Amino acid sequence: MNETLILHEYAQSGNCYKVRLTAALLGVPIERREYDILKGETRTPEFLASVNSNGRIPVLQIGDRFIPESNAACYYLATGSSLIPADRFDHADMLRWMFFEQYNHEPNIATLRFWKGWVGFDNLSDVQRMQIPAKEAAGRAALELMDEHLTERDWFAGDQLSLADIALFAYTHVAEDADFALADYPGIAAWIERIRAVPNYISIDA
Repeated sequence: MNETLILHEYAQSGNCYKVRLTAALLGVPIERREYDILKGETRTPEFLASVNSNGRIPVLQIGDRFIPESNAACYYLATGSSLIPADRFDHADMLRWMFFEQYNHEPNIATLRFWKGWVGFDNLSDVQRMQIPAKEAAGRAALELMDEHLTERDWFAGDQLSLADIALFAYTHVAEDADFALADYPGIAAWIERIRAVPNYISIDA
């Protein structure tokens, strides 16, 4: 990769962390530009016009081109590496888990983490408060499915670390911020430690 890579991000976001972690594991340098989402810095006319018209981060900038959406950015970085399985089935299975993460996992666990840790219960709307029990149940269901999958295997797709693991790790390892008890999921707990032991691993606070 000869072009300068810039990550437009909010550092405590798990979605942004996915991209940093992928780059770190591959030894790919990236510049970082921080935006305060609580102050609406990704909704300014300048950001919407020059970075992402959808007003969201992360966005991976490659030269003068931009890739929004965390999993797409990770896929760009990892193309040609061992983080994307060569086997056709394992490759598709990796994508399956990445889609699962964005549809079943992140909307529940990540949303609750943000509401409880950043917004605060008293600042939630009535509609948001009403959604909490359903999101808690859906988050537990996602973790239970993951834990069951990991009972007889070390990784989510194929026989080694892939983008599926990185995508799911980002918000799973901080799920206790949203009051999910990771001790209830021994398969997940062991998997988290395996990822932390991978060479070049960085924490979300790095």
